Amino acid sequence: MGDPNMERDMTPLDREIYGLRLKIAEKRQAVFDTSLVEAAQGYEPLAPLKIKIRRTLKGHLTKIYAMDWSHDSRHVLSASQDSRLLVWDSYTGNKIHAVELKCTWVMCCAYAPSGNFVASGGLDNVCSIYDLKDEEASIAGKATKILSGHDGYIGECVFLSDKQILTSSGDHMCILWDIGTGHQITALKDHVGEVDCLSVWNKNTFLSGSTDTTVKLWDLRSGMCKQTLDGHESDVVDLKWMKNGQNFVTASDDGIIRMFDIRADQVIAEYRAEIIQAGASCVDTSISGRIIFAGYDDFNVVCWDSLLGTSVGVLSEHQARVSCLGVDEEGISLCTGSWDNFLKIWN
Repeated sequence: MGDPNMERDMTPLDREIYGLRLKIAEKRQAVFDTSLVEAAQGYEPLAPLKIKIRRTLKGHLTKIYAMDWSHDSRHVLSASQDSRLLVWDSYTGNKIHAVELKCTWVMCCAYAPSGNFVASGGLDNVCSIYDLKDEEASIAGKATKILSGHDGYIGECVFLSDKQILTSSGDHMCILWDIGTGHQITALKDHVGEVDCLSVWNKNTFLSGSTDTTVKLWDLRSGMCKQTLDGHESDVVDLKWMKNGQNFVTASDDGIIRMFDIRADQVIAEYRAEIIQAGASCVDTSISGRIIFAGYDDFNVVCWDSLLGTSVGVLSEHQARVSCLGVDEEGISLCTGSWDNFLKIWN
């Protein structure tokens, strides 16, 4: 049912849009016959996880905001408000590259598929590309390319290849860039809020999450939004595709982790504490998809059984907000980053 007071204050066009949204919600509800957790009853519960810290990476001087695994599943990139990007060897715990940034307020970082380039973005509204092979330029903070075109902060950046990178921004847009020329290939507009997170499935398809509480599925070939998925009650701050390409998980300031199915066009499972005391900040899944790792503002990482919706472990070694996390491509290691200035590698 719609809100009569809300509808009375709307323009005719807004009223029509609102009515269509209500119809879509009704159709979704009509086909929602069960949840994933209900359908999975009878599956064997997971035993409590025994995850141990392999390395604590110490080197940043202040809050860590972002991290990204290299495709080799060995090297980790981290970004901090100490104006540095650091590249780590997760096997030894050693720093192997340092990039000095011009902007202190970095919000995201990304590793290129080849491992030769890294990128960062933040409140300077630009995405900067650095060549790790040019050590002198990296130490001096000299970017190989600076991609300028957004009118708001850079919320996320993801390499599609060494030649293309995708960015999202506080200006409500996502942009696909040609790194070689520094020019925009496609500007994607459909969100009505700041776009804080991205997850790329392949060279043509990606997801974006926004402060407008929605997730959008995009086709880069047409530059169009193909699907809009609702379900959160607050900002969508992180999201990750699952390995099957049909499901993805999201984290939100409302403290709830949700799993969506693009075929069902809606949420199929929710993962939450009985009493929500902290917002969720980051999320990823195990390579099988059975375990969801979620970082929270209360300093903890909760490991959720994605089928049964129960917690199977809590990683509580950080001393401040867990701001970022990721599972490597081999599915062997989990890296967590925090406002306590440390990264931790877990097995």
